[in-house]
Amino acid sequence: MATHLDLEEQEQLDQLKHFWNQWGTPITSVLVVVLGSFAAWNGWQLWQQRQAEQAAALADAVTVAIESQDQGRVALAFEALKNEYGSTVQASQAALQVAKSAEAAHKSDTAKAALQWAADHAEDPGYQAAAKLRLAALHVEAKDYDAAAAVLQGAIAPEFNALVQDRLGDVLQLQGKTQEAIAAYQQAWQQLDPRLEYRALVGFKLNALGVATTTPQAS
Repeated sequence: MATHLDLEEQEQLDQLKHFWNQWGTPITSVLVVVLGSFAAWNGWQLWQQRQAEQAAALADAVTVAIESQDQGRVALAFEALKNEYGSTVQASQAALQVAKSAEAAHKSDTAKAALQWAADHAEDPGYQAAAKLRLAALHVEAKDYDAAAAVLQGAIAPEFNALVQDRLGDVLQLQGKTQEAIAAYQQAWQQLDPRLEYRALVGFKLNALGVATTTPQAS
């Protein structure tokens, strides 16, 4: 009996060796790829978390410096945040904060620089649109209408295009470009939700320029 079992075990071992000789290398390769991918994914997640935490710490430093009205510390903290974590949401938020603080301190050039950075680098379309609209407003205040129009005519996420076109219409009017202003207002009018009160304001602007508007009837 023992000999019979030994023969069976030997046969199983021989089959296992044969299987491993034939498939061992491919199986090992697959395991290496799978385990390597899993480790890389975990490493990426940890790196992302660490980046967010460090960016948040620098963003907090920007906020504290703004609250203490220490413009030197604001500039240092914001510069570090841009250089090291410029692709994060925290950097875009900080840019808008810095611009608001600079405007309050009557430092228009600093505010424009922060908004221009956000307009160029913000990955979130909402922050990018907000930066462009505010930057255009600063250029209008400075009566630099060409610069304002250039900002508003750049690429923008579709969901914010109506607001940008409305602001562009205002700038074009100030430049004396009535027909171009009408075209911009019409784009805004067509893209805005008819239920929004803001759309009525755009309609008033068109009416003032001699262009009739009609509101689609609700079904």
